[in-house]
Amino acid sequence: MDMLEFLRDEGVSADITAEIEKFRDAYPEEDETLRRRVPDPRYLYYGKDIWEEAITAILCGENLLLVGPKATGKNVLAENLATVFGRPSWNVSFYINTDAATLLGTDTFENGAVQLRKGPIYQCAETGGFGVLDEINMAKNESLAVLHATLDFRRSIDMPGYERIPLHDATRFIATMNYGYAGTRELNEALASRFVVIDMPAITTEGLIKLLKREFPSLKGVYAEQFAGLFQDIQKKCDGGELSTKPLDLRGLLAAVRLMRTGLEGNRALDLGLVNKSFDDFERQLVRDVIRTRLPETLRREDVFD
Repeated sequence: MDMLEFLRDEGVSADITAEIEKFRDAYPEEDETLRRRVPDPRYLYYGKDIWEEAITAILCGENLLLVGPKATGKNVLAENLATVFGRPSWNVSFYINTDAATLLGTDTFENGAVQLRKGPIYQCAETGGFGVLDEINMAKNESLAVLHATLDFRRSIDMPGYERIPLHDATRFIATMNYGYAGTRELNEALASRFVVIDMPAITTEGLIKLLKREFPSLKGVYAEQFAGLFQDIQKKCDGGELSTKPLDLRGLLAAVRLMRTGLEGNRALDLGLVNKSFDDFERQLVRDVIRTRLPETLRREDVFD
């Protein structure tokens, strides 16, 4: 779809969308291989204020750190931003063994000579891509130190034994961070200072209804509202400490509705998508009780879809 039209529908300022068009005109992507790296998003992020903050930061040449709990749309927004600006994107998933070679590249032997096999950060730097640094606080701080010169005013990469690589003017990095997961750690202050930080809010009921209706056009309006309300009910239980965040799974909710559309009975589909994400019997029963307050015991495909 036309992402600029979507932003206008979301109420994003006309001045901001005009600046996006100027950016696109200034950095057109003519390489067919790189154009294939521009995301074609399946999901869209809903939230005018966050859109305006993120777009403005990128237009100003800043790198973004999207911080928030699960189900707030961090990765969706990161992918959408690359699409809005028409830039190729590389996704780097961080883990405990991520090192400089993973990020920047490593020597390899090819055609009888040692050559550099470029990593995703290197490729972003030279092509003007958007690098999505997923769960950046999963990696060891010392391995991320190689990004300091890349992310600050120097905007360059120094590869030992190779030429110094200046970043393309269109290059941006968008990091995501989810606190509280096993294996996460405090983000190094020197690295954090190289980003502007957006604290991602929970998806609103209105945004969730839009998401459901876009993903499932034949979903009846009354059930779109009930599924959105169900997710918000679980969110409130999690915020109040009555439930863990395991059943708070937006991907799981969408999967459950997809199973219903295929023909699985409603409560069984919700068991697979939401209830069984918790491995505690008592918590599973609490989630089922929340579901029963919103939806009937028996829910068939013809009840839910037109």
